[in-house]
Amino acid sequence: MTDANAPAMDLGALRAAIAENDGRPEGPARNARAEALVVAAEGLGVPLAVIEALGHQLQVYCYSSEKDKMFVPFARLLRMWDEGPQDFDEYETHSLHWAFKWMSAGMLDQPHIPLASIEKWLAEMEHRYRVAGFSERAVRSSEHSVALHIGDLERAERAHRAWRAADRDRMSDCHACELHDQAWFEAHRRHDEQALELWRPVLEGEYTCAHEPHASLASSLLPLVRVGRLDEARAHHLRGLRLVREMESMRGAYAQHVEFCALTGNEARALELLADRPAYFTDDGQPRSRMNYLAVTALLTERLIELGLGERPVPGPAGRSWTARELAVHARGEAVAIGGRFDERNGSGHVGAELRARMAQRPLVERLPLGVRAPRLPKVSTRQAVRAPVDEPSGGGLDALLAEARRLTEARHPGAGAAWAAALGAADAAGVPLTVRDRAEIADHEAMAGADAALFERAAGLYEEAGDPDEAVEARARGAYVRAMRDGATGAGALSALTEATGRAVARYEESGEGARHAASMLLYHARVLMLALYEAPAEQPERTEPGGPTEAGDGTGNEVSRTAEAAVLRLLALTERHPDDPRLVSRRAAAHAMLAELAAFGGDTEGSMAGFTRAWQGYVAAGTPWFAAEPASRLATLARHLEDLDTATRAARAALEHGGAFLSPSHHAQLHSQLADGLARQGEVVEASAHALEAAHWADEADEGPVMGAWARHQLGGLLIQRERYAEAAEVLEAALPDLTQEAHGDGTLVQTRWWLGDCLRELGNHRGAAEHWLVAADLARAWPEQRDHAMLAHMAAESLGHAGLPAEADQAYERAGELWRELGNPYGFVRSLRARAWLMVDEDAGHLAEAGAAEARELMEAAVLECVAALSAADRATAAQGDGDDEGAGAGARERLVSELAQTRRQFAELLLRGHGGGTDEDPAVRAVFEEALGHMDLAVDAYTSLGPAARDGAMSATVAAGWLLGRLGRRAEAEGRARSVLASSEGSSDDGAVGRAAAAVAAEELLAHLAQGGPQGAGRR
Repeated sequence: MTDANAPAMDLGALRAAIAENDGRPEGPARNARAEALVVAAEGLGVPLAVIEALGHQLQVYCYSSEKDKMFVPFARLLRMWDEGPQDFDEYETHSLHWAFKWMSAGMLDQPHIPLASIEKWLAEMEHRYRVAGFSERAVRSSEHSVALHIGDLERAERAHRAWRAADRDRMSDCHACELHDQAWFEAHRRHDEQALELWRPVLEGEYTCAHEPHASLASSLLPLVRVGRLDEARAHHLRGLRLVREMESMRGAYAQHVEFCALTGNEARALELLADRPAYFTDDGQPRSRMNYLAVTALLTERLIELGLGERPVPGPAGRSWTARELAVHARGEAVAIGGRFDERNGSGHVGAELRARMAQRPLVERLPLGVRAPRLPKVSTRQAVRAPVDEPSGGGLDALLAEARRLTEARHPGAGAAWAAALGAADAAGVPLTVRDRAEIADHEAMAGADAALFERAAGLYEEAGDPDEAVEARARGAYVRAMRDGATGAGALSALTEATGRAVARYEESGEGARHAASMLLYHARVLMLALYEAPAEQPERTEPGGPTEAGDGTGNEVSRTAEAAVLRLLALTERHPDDPRLVSRRAAAHAMLAELAAFGGDTEGSMAGFTRAWQGYVAAGTPWFAAEPASRLATLARHLEDLDTATRAARAALEHGGAFLSPSHHAQLHSQLADGLARQGEVVEASAHALEAAHWADEADEGPVMGAWARHQLGGLLIQRERYAEAAEVLEAALPDLTQEAHGDGTLVQTRWWLGDCLRELGNHRGAAEHWLVAADLARAWPEQRDHAMLAHMAAESLGHAGLPAEADQAYERAGELWRELGNPYGFVRSLRARAWLMVDEDAGHLAEAGAAEARELMEAAVLECVAALSAADRATAAQGDGDDEGAGAGARERLVSELAQTRRQFAELLLRGHGGGTDEDPAVRAVFEEALGHMDLAVDAYTSLGPAARDGAMSATVAAGWLLGRLGRRAEAEGRARSVLASSEGSSDDGAVGRAAAAVAAEELLAHLAQGGPQGAGRR
């Protein structure tokens, strides 16, 4: 329906309205506007107007969820062509024939259209293309799609060969779309490497179109995972999802992203994607893409059921709440029903078979970290935090399980507790009683896992019953340590009892030489409790300025508690050194070195602490217990990083990950990966650093520390991806980090940097408005900082992007704000550039009402920029005379050269701006000639300034000289213009240094000027 109050529309206005609507986002609003434009076109009484409006309507239907509506405008267009082909211009004739391909594909998507009609239509397309003189390439491509859809693989292969063999012409799909479909056929046949090679030119940006590389990025996801190229798969997901997220017509590609997440351990991310597009469950304009979307929904929700999350609430079709189990039933039922309609239409079971195979897929990898934030799924048995791997016994039932548990216990392996639990389960299942000693081990390991003092006491009683008093004493010592951690080292008599028991064990060893392991164990627990006491005496401790740093006292001697703890550790060290060949005692010696390192750090001796942790790390490895080496290696990495010893920090963090492996907690994994990311980035190893930042983000989420540690890791990862120029991925990661970053947890510097980086990404991706929004928020955060350079930079960059986004008034305000900041900072360069930018806004035709102010305000701004440069030059000359060269901005010879260059650029831009804003007229018009004369004066001054800088500015001088020559030509001073051009050609001869390219360009421009002068053409034909 048209608006009765709307002004009458002519053909030009109709075309403008069509162009405007074409730029709108896909969706019902664009479709409705296209329908209204058809009605408006019909009122013009011009057949071409109706043809153009119908063509636009056909196109917007095709690129929307209402694809089933596109057959009506096409049928009308075809009838108009048959009745009056002369009414179609060349473009609309091409568009009509092009749309045959849309009809073919569109019919396949609609199960109510009979297969016979599709085949008839394919023949009609072939006939009309032949009559019009087109190649059969597009026809064979359409036939391939039909054959593949109905499962006639022999025909599909035949059509595929004919398609690729036929000549390309104007009716052929664009290179990007053709390569997508050809590669998809290879991937469909599991020829993944061939498919990826075909997709490569599209994925690398060599070929693009409105829907590419969007579709190829989505289609390549599973093939990349199948061939093990996981980093590329991750990148394609982050980059591709960003492209299709707001495109209503790309439900099929969006479904592929959901499918990818469901098959790579990213079920939570997949649920987020479902929640983002609720209409995709029900939009029925294209049944085939709806069927595919429901199929991957079933795949995902059935995966959740398998993980024990069937009752979890999930997003689904609007109007009710859904659990995963309910949505799985609904989605599978709907998908199968639609597939059945296709199979009934096609006379085969091919669509249903492929549909069931898609829903039955198994995960391709256990996890593929994406680096982005997603709701955390509850832990279930198959998704628990990393557990220590335990070797499966080769056979023998309970006896084998018990033997394995004893072996791991003797080796002090972290998996011993799980092995004993397995043995207990097997014994209970078989109804076989365990020995007292076995039950003691089980209770002991359960107590270790739960830090349960009461269980340690029970284990001690069982050890006594089994005739092992030493193990009973050690179990009670472990219980004392647990009580000390809970109640304090001096609480509940833990320390006094442990001191007495330790004394007896050591005395026995000293008297008889027996019980070395027992004595060492008791000395270890005693020392550890004393170490706890050390941290419970804050009044006696010297205050430290930062972790691992020197104490304010600075003497490094520690206090009385420290000396007591040190003495206990040294007793343990002395005992273990007597037994260098006993692995158990070598491991205890490593523990002693770790405690001495901690004491050194407590006393401010960082280097001594590093040496101690190094010995502990190496000692554990030598003892055959590398899993214990992770902690001292991790501590060493932290200290080395504090001292800027990046090599040591990196080596130690790697060792901690290698040795700790599956035994580290998720939080510890996250910390180590984050440390490695930081250290490697500072060493220039950006690719490896980004891999560790990705792991840090994943493990932080696993540790339930996503809002703090995970956000920081995503911040790290985003910055590293920017260094690799992977802007779309970086934007996804940084946008995921942003909601969790807070001033309290991360500092306002991190918030500003994240926004700054996001602005960089969005600018590179062409989203200038989004870039400006982030930079303005960051600028507001930086407003309160003592140093205002970042504030000024951000305001200036925001102004540039606002200008590119078509928001001139906002750009002018931001430039004005930036200019004031640059002036307050004493930075003439930024101030001058902000003035110049504002001046250009005043004469930019796209700047709307700003340009209406005319050239007067622009001239004032440029004059102010010139005066600022001149004043800054005078200040620089005075500073040079007073104190010699300096490196500070605004002072010294180096600053003077920069200012002269800035003045030259300002003069040149002033001349160009005058030409832009002179208001038209002929070259003979006195007012126009006056503008040319003034512009020439500024251009000559620019040449003089560039020339004064010597060889470094020769390119600028030559380019400005040619520009002055064009002005001279327009003023009729041809001899002078020719002289300028020849001087540039003479200067360019023999150029072979780094400026040769620039001078070659100036020489080409000079030759063009000479040719123009020789032709004696209209003076106004020259360049500005």
